[in-house]
Formats: sequence, C-alpha cells, structure tokens
Amino acid sequence: MSIISSSVNLVFVIGAPRSGTTMLERMLSSHSQIQGGPEPHLLTPLAHLGVWDKVDKAPYDHVLAAQAQKGFVSQLPKGEQDYWDACRAYCDVLYGRYTHAKGDKPYCLDKTPAYALVLPFMTKVYPDSSYIVLTRHPLAIFSSYANSFFNGDYEVAHDFNPIIERYVPALAAFLRSNNDKAFHVCYEQLVREPEPWFERICAHIGVPYEADAINYGETKDPKKATGLGDPIGVSQHKRPTTASVKKWVAELATDPGKLALAKKMIAAVNPDDLATIGYPVDTLWKVLEEAGDNITAPKAPKATRYRLERGMIIRLRRLSQRNNLFRSILKKSQLICDILLRE
Repeated sequence: MSIISSSVNLVFVIGAPRSGTTMLERMLSSHSQIQGGPEPHLLTPLAHLGVWDKVDKAPYDHVLAAQAQKGFVSQLPKGEQDYWDACRAYCDVLYGRYTHAKGDKPYCLDKTPAYALVLPFMTKVYPDSSYIVLTRHPLAIFSSYANSFFNGDYEVAHDFNPIIERYVPALAAFLRSNNDKAFHVCYEQLVREPEPWFERICAHIGVPYEADAINYGETKDPKKATGLGDPIGVSQHKRPTTASVKKWVAELATDPGKLALAKKMIAAVNPDDLATIGYPVDTLWKVLEEAGDNITAPKAPKATRYRLERGMIIRLRRLSQRNNLFRSILKKSQLICDILLRE
C-alpha cells in the first residue's frame, strides 16, 4: 500500500517535561538549516479525534464520534492509510507555512513533550521523520517539575501529573520498537559532552554539523517566538551546562518525605523500562548513595513573580479541592465572567 510522503522535513525532539528538550531545541534552532519555535501541540489533539484514540470528556459525544469516524474511514479507498495521509496533510500545511513565514529553512523542528504520550499515532502519521529521544534521570525530571511548577511540593505535583509513571513506559516502548528511526541521547551525556553528541544528532537528522549551534545563547538571531517550555532554566545559560545534573540529590537526601515518594514512584515503573531509557534500577540510586551524610539541604529559590504566581495558584487550587463553599464561589464567579465576556 503506497504512502503519501510528507512535504515537510520534520524533526521531532521527544522527551518528558523538564528533561532538557527546550535546551536541545535551542541548540537545533541555532542550526542554519533547522527552524524551531514554540511548542505547537498539533498532533496530540489529532490523536484523540476517535479513530486512533478518544478523550474521556469533550464538547461532543466522543463515543458516537469515534464509532462514526471509524465507520467512515473503513469506507475510504485505502482505509486507515487515507486517514493517516489526511492527518499528515493537515500538519504539513501548518508546519510548511510556519517554516515559510520564518525564512524557509529546509527542516522544521517540533519539541512538544506531550507527543511522547502519542508516539504510536505519530509514527503512523510521520513514519519517515527524524525522532530525537532525550531522556534524563527520572528523579531529576520530577524534582525539576515539582520545583518549576509547584514550588517544590512533591505531593501536589505528583497528584497533578505522575510524569515518571506516564512518560517512562511510553518512551521505553518507543525506543524498543523504533531503534531504526529514533536517536536516543541521555541528558547527562549531552550536557557533559555536547560536541560529540550534537554531531551525532546532526548526522541522524541529515544536516551538516555546526559547532556554533551548541552556543545557542550567542546566536545573532535568537529565537523570538515565545510559548510553552522551560519557564526559568534554559534562558539562564548560553550553552549546555552540568549545573542541574545532581541538583535533585540534595533535595531527596535531606527530606525523608520526598525520598519516600520518590521510591514509590520508581517502584511503580517496570525495571525493564528504566533500563531501556538508560537508567537501570541497580545504578539509579548510586549518585544519592554516594552523597553521604554531610550533604546540606538546598537553598530556597529566589522569590520571583513567576514563583509567587505559581504558589498562589497552588494554594487556591488546593483550597478549591478541600472547601466546598470556596469551590461554589469559584463556579459562580466563572458563570458571571462567562456572561460578562460573552460577545
């Protein structure tokens, strides 16, 4: 069965939130042939329209829609292949026009972390694209996630999104089944030896190695587009740095509650999956064990507008979950705002 190939040369950087994907995107975007930008989230909604998967809640009857779409697709000349071609055509128009508007670089880069959770769908839509899979120590990821978005509250962060349990199995399954199309690099290796690893990444994509791109903070035309991504970390540096490699260790070594939750998260993940992404259980805790008893608790981060806003949101969200009266007030306020803002 023939497949309509993509009209856009796409590069996907795949990784969990807080795994270094923004840093790698900045490096690749500094390459003369690769156009990066903000996270577009084009493929995640497409993956849940009903043919491949469906959402639990939506402003339409997702159960009937899924049945109807599957029935419709089954009547197409090439069945599901026509559906994959249609999804690809939709994305090609948007990716293609984005790169054209930005200067027509031959490659378009998308590094939306949520794509890691729809990889089987993505490989149907874009079977021939370049996939760069970036993994990082799972506990470093979670520590960064909790501190970046939840003011260091591990329990609230885990309740909101158990990223280790969600992303590790998805990334491991993709690496096991797509060794030919996926290039795997560990964050710790990339920041310690950025030159050889970036050269290998360029070779996998099919572009010439440009060493200057590693110094992404010194490019003459820095990325002007803003969007979802690293809210506080990567903008502080001009090139890859090892400053955050062991940052999580002091946090767990000095906080029994966080350590207990960390052990619970790791225990919930298949050891084979951890080994596949580069962090086998028998060495996962080594850096923490080597820290010893003399390690001191990390300093509290500086108070910034971003952190103050996040803290306020967390407190209000927790109050709305525990206080029915406050939740009722919020719902009434939401209704009033909807009415006032209705055009």
